Amino acid sequence: MVRTRVVQTLFAHSQTDGQTLLSARKELLKSFSGIYSLYMVYLEFVNALTDYAELQLADECARARAMHRDIHPNHRFVENKFAQQVFQNRALRKYIEEQHLSWEAGFSAVEEAYRLLVENASYQEYMQAESVSYEDDKRIWRKIFTEIIPAVTGLESALEEMEVASDNSCWTVDADVVLSYVIKTVKHFAEEQGNDQPLLEMFDNESELQFGLDLLHYAIEQNDENMALVNEHLKNWQIDRVALMDKIILNAALTEIRCFAEIPLQVTMNEYLEIAKEYSSEKSYVFINGILDEIVKQLRKDNKIFK
Repeated sequence: MVRTRVVQTLFAHSQTDGQTLLSARKELLKSFSGIYSLYMVYLEFVNALTDYAELQLADECARARAMHRDIHPNHRFVENKFAQQVFQNRALRKYIEEQHLSWEAGFSAVEEAYRLLVENASYQEYMQAESVSYEDDKRIWRKIFTEIIPAVTGLESALEEMEVASDNSCWTVDADVVLSYVIKTVKHFAEEQGNDQPLLEMFDNESELQFGLDLLHYAIEQNDENMALVNEHLKNWQIDRVALMDKIILNAALTEIRCFAEIPLQVTMNEYLEIAKEYSSEKSYVFINGILDEIVKQLRKDNKIFK
């Protein structure tokens, strides 16, 4: 995720005349903050969907009373112990309130998710089971995050609306990755943790943040030098004809290879090839792989890298 955000920031930096290193650094930090906001917003979806389900249940009861019909409402989902624990989580509540985040602007996605949920076989089994445990309560929410939310066709537009409302950015770009963090969080929830269940931190450690900032800094400073290396290894091709995103990925990869001796070469290669698959064409992926391989051979031959 850190490398991807650096590549995205470098791309934005290349599009803005006169942008300084300091402004690029601020944009990177803002993008990290945006990722964490999306993580918290996805957790808050538990509360948004539960509240909507409770409203639907109340409406159903009101209609039954108006028609003098007997009704035996099933409160299992709205009383889900995991959902209650999420709602009461101190860290989540504090962040949501301080950042003024909510699903109000993305309410259409909540409605669609509920319609999909009530038709889901796992949900129906959950609601009809003789009894359920805390683990069962967690399990249905893992189903929601793994099966229901990805199937919500209006999710991307809802996230875009929420981005504007909360002054965040790139939520739709990072949605799938952040969703995997949420699923991981659900898995690690424990009933005995109560309101103080730990959530994921923005970074695993401070060194991860520093790595991103340093990578951005060096990549901007060494761009011309890295592009000269690329140009040397182009065959029957000119650097001006290489796609901008390909050049940015190559710049970031070469910066990491040359400036971060502690990171294994194969780790760097694999990470940027994955980014290339995501943000460039299939031909670009093959091109980037080939160019990096040739440059690494040359750098080793010249004793400029020792890994």
